[in-house]
Amino acid sequence: MIDVERYIRERKNWVDRSLSAFLPKAGRPPSLLHRAVRYSLFAGGKRIRPVLALAAYEALARPGGSARQRVRKVVPVVSAIELIHTYSLVHDDLPAMDNDDFRRGRPTSHKMFGEAAAILVGDSLLTEAFILLSNPRVASGFPPKLILEVTHELAMGAGSLGMA
Repeated sequence: MIDVERYIRERKNWVDRSLSAFLPKAGRPPSLLHRAVRYSLFAGGKRIRPVLALAAYEALARPGGSARQRVRKVVPVVSAIELIHTYSLVHDDLPAMDNDDFRRGRPTSHKMFGEAAAILVGDSLLTEAFILLSNPRVASGFPPKLILEVTHELAMGAGSLGMA
């Protein structure tokens, strides 16, 4: 029997490490923007979307090796899902949208860093998802057509015919 809580916690940690390694460090200029991106992205979410994507991948992957070995190459790809999800939350919290002051018990991005910075945080997170997917180190582990299809599906899901 699988320990679901442990499974989710372990996969969440994999995604968090992937995101932390990929994104510019908080002190890198423009440091206010990078600090705000990390504040919003690492606000304590459960990472359910990428964890579900990992679970689907693991269910279909060939057996052999440890779970970590089987999913190592796909963790950055599913991390792009979390970047897009967080972008949507940051923009949804803005005064022109839901005007929320708190998310997950913490001040929202626009309350911490100002509305203009929060808009740029959301824009940056969305763009970073596609930078991650197109990163040669990430994409080289997959057939080019597959990366193109995944990128297209995520863009469609985030665009005017999807989430927007």
